[in-house]
Amino acid sequence: MLSILDLRARIEAGTLTPSGAIDLCRAAIAAREPELRTLVTLDDNPTIPESGPLAGIAVGVKDIIDSAGLPTQMGSALYAGWRPRGDASVVARLKGLGAVALAKTTTTAFASSDPTETVNPHDPGHTPGGSSAGSAAAVGAGLLPLALGTQTAGSVIRPASYCGCAAVKPSFRLIPTVGVKTYSWALDTVGLFAAGVADVAHALALVTGRPEIERAEAGSAPRIGLVRQDFAEAPEPEAEAALARARQAAERSGAQVTDVTLPPELALAWERHRIIQNYEGRLALAWEYESHRDALPPRVREHLDAGAAIAAAEYDDARRHAHRARRVLKGLFAEYDAILTFSAPGPAPATLASTGDPRFNQLWTLMGVPCVNVPVPGERLPVGVQVIGRFGDDGRALAVARMIEDALRG
Repeated sequence: MLSILDLRARIEAGTLTPSGAIDLCRAAIAAREPELRTLVTLDDNPTIPESGPLAGIAVGVKDIIDSAGLPTQMGSALYAGWRPRGDASVVARLKGLGAVALAKTTTTAFASSDPTETVNPHDPGHTPGGSSAGSAAAVGAGLLPLALGTQTAGSVIRPASYCGCAAVKPSFRLIPTVGVKTYSWALDTVGLFAAGVADVAHALALVTGRPEIERAEAGSAPRIGLVRQDFAEAPEPEAEAALARARQAAERSGAQVTDVTLPPELALAWERHRIIQNYEGRLALAWEYESHRDALPPRVREHLDAGAAIAAAEYDDARRHAHRARRVLKGLFAEYDAILTFSAPGPAPATLASTGDPRFNQLWTLMGVPCVNVPVPGERLPVGVQVIGRFGDDGRALAVARMIEDALRG
């Protein structure tokens, strides 16, 4: 995979130019993109800044995020050819840092559940996940060093696990969602994909203007709660094995790892995530649903139909459960520096008709806390583990994730 830190080190050493770094991506795209189908649009003549902390870094922009000069088509024929006049806030920030928005990456329609044409870079018969399919697959295949995704249930962490790259879904609203097509205003979170945890930490620190995120340390003996999320049904053996390996790696690094059963308030909130997502989705996509329902793909229709049947009182009750669960989780983090859990139920399913199951992600998205996928080296199909941090403590979550990643590689 292409590493942000490695590319920048070469540029700063004078052995690679920013244009040369972009050419590396172009060559990788030419070699593998026809089989992987990760991109919707490629900028054939981008402006390549010669300076800036991310000069020479090509970015894939999920196709629900506006990028001036390239179409934003939401994975839907309803928006075919639609071109925004400006950049989303996060894209403008990246460009200001010297990065190049080189391509738009595939997304499921409106970042929902209907699969894209993208295939898993490790086996074309397996899903890359979703909804940020193209971003995860492009980074996992080494086509791009950085890509943007969004997560409303599990759309950053799960595809990163399936495609074998690192990713962060940061604390809610740490990255602005201005210029991003809304599905759920209480859940949608912009996230980052990169080759390794150090890369996503570096990018997040720059994008948010918070250098302390990258400088954070895990400490000599971080307290980690290992959470199985028993209410989310059993995972597959490969996910169990990855979690066990991650635990052993953490313990070798000096961490104190303790098995933790989440309080019942979190299980109740987990059950209500879908209520909030579907209710808000129906309102956020009101024009598409009311004017073009029959043109929507089947799973989008199904989710929006479900949202239309949810009463406001049920939605308000779900939000109250989420609020109570957040307070309980805050108390739990008084005892632990991070939580370690599954990123996905197992490796990428052997199908292109599904994007997989977000059941191990949805609670943490609802809680608004930072989540990091750590790739676990293994067999042909990758499986990641997920490090969860306290709200607003993204640096600590990334530091613990980096500690585990380093130990796994050692």
